[in-house]
Amino acid sequence: MIRVLVAEDQSAVRAGLVLILRSAPDIEVVGEAGDGERAVALARELRPDLVLMDVQMPRLDGVSATRQVVGEGLADVLVLTTFDLDEYVFGALRAGAAGFLLKNTDAKDLITAVRTVARGEGVVAPAVTRRLIAEFAAKPARRVTADPAVLDALTRREREVLSCLGEGLSNADIAARLDMAEATVKTHVSRLLGKLELRSRVQAAVLAQELGI
Repeated sequence: MIRVLVAEDQSAVRAGLVLILRSAPDIEVVGEAGDGERAVALARELRPDLVLMDVQMPRLDGVSATRQVVGEGLADVLVLTTFDLDEYVFGALRAGAAGFLLKNTDAKDLITAVRTVARGEGVVAPAVTRRLIAEFAAKPARRVTADPAVLDALTRREREVLSCLGEGLSNADIAARLDMAEATVKTHVSRLLGKLELRSRVQAAVLAQELGI
């Protein structure tokens, strides 16, 4: 069973999310939180596999809550937002979130996303990743500049893969562009994440954009 904590301040939306998740035979909703502080407290108490986290919540916003949950190794975090909240999502991804979903995601895709994150994989669709990255690339004053020296630990091939991640490409797209097997791409992604001390391919995409590679 995939144990999920749902953190959403709007009770009607939260109830809908819980209803959808409980319809899946392999997902168990172990708790609900209406604000960020409660989400962190329940994550510490219940140790779920995943926290479905809204980014705008009272008392403690979803970005700060994500940073605490991920920082303490309590659970993976999948954030919920709308496109007009991209700036919050960007912060949540920096904080270590495994990815994000739009609030208008249908039931099937929500369940699939939870299962994907539970397997330790990313959940952001390439098209959405590109839109998010493009949005923030257009606002350089709000971006934090990364140290290019972090790339010294990467091989030439790993840098090429990182560049592709920065474009929001999927493993299949990267394999086609770089003429390699998809399994090899997965290996390169795993290795570069480890070397760069990143938790997700989305964080890698953000880093690639910041470094302009």
